Amino acid sequence: MFEHRKQALLPRREFLRRFARSLAAGAALIGFSLGIGMIGYHQLAGLAWIDAFLDAAMILAGMGPLSPLHGDPAKIFAGCYAIYCGIALIATTGVILAPVIHRALHKFHIEDDSTR
Repeated sequence: MFEHRKQALLPRREFLRRFARSLAAGAALIGFSLGIGMIGYHQLAGLAWIDAFLDAAMILAGMGPLSPLHGDPAKIFAGCYAIYCGIALIATTGVILAPVIHRALHKFHIEDDSTR
């Protein structure tokens, strides 16, 4: 997916296209994660869809839940979802930032190779 360090730097238009694909993949991961949370909070905690969205979005953003949970299945889901969201946040950040970091590192390698 990325060019080798001996290849030329990708043109800006191609880089922006690559970055847009990464943003789309990140948005898909966030949407998928939000959907899992909404379904879980709705089914297991008995929250209305809007409340399930709010709680899932708050957990996904790292803010914490708002609604009190009743019942062990809802609490187990909330704990597992919180752990998943921590991992999903790191993965999504990596997916979105990978092209930017690669471009910066690739540019350093090109400059380093040209001084030899």
